[in-house]
Amino acid sequence: MGFHIVLIEPEIPNNTGNIGRLALGTGSTLHLVKPFGFELSDKRLKRAGLDYWQHLNVVMYENVDAFFKEHDDKKMIFFSATATKNHWEIDFEDDMFLVFGKESVGLPKTLLNKHQENAVKIPLYSTHIRSLNLANAVAISIYEGLRQIN
Repeated sequence: MGFHIVLIEPEIPNNTGNIGRLALGTGSTLHLVKPFGFELSDKRLKRAGLDYWQHLNVVMYENVDAFFKEHDDKKMIFFSATATKNHWEIDFEDDMFLVFGKESVGLPKTLLNKHQENAVKIPLYSTHIRSLNLANAVAISIYEGLRQIN
């Protein structure tokens, strides 16, 4: 059991480290799509992932096209603050790919337009923020999926 957490061009090493730790703790695979906004040797990445990083199942791709060339046939959900459906409307399945964009701008609009029917948001109840922290959004999503499956 587990999910596939996909980070498209992550920018903040602390978020990626925390998400890696979350992936390991939930039996999920972490997919990292370049370019990154940091080096994998960044101390903040290692600190956030603590000493768990070596146990993590992580797969890296040179770009978005390389990722989709390998996984285009998989069941995917795309997370975006601009989506109209809420994340709890998803029927989560084992091995589902949960796709998240970079911290500053989210997923590319071309990708969202192509997969609009599979785009969801985590609802916000304040007009004072645009989105949640990426690591928090991934955690909310993964645990909602695990709740449904279990």
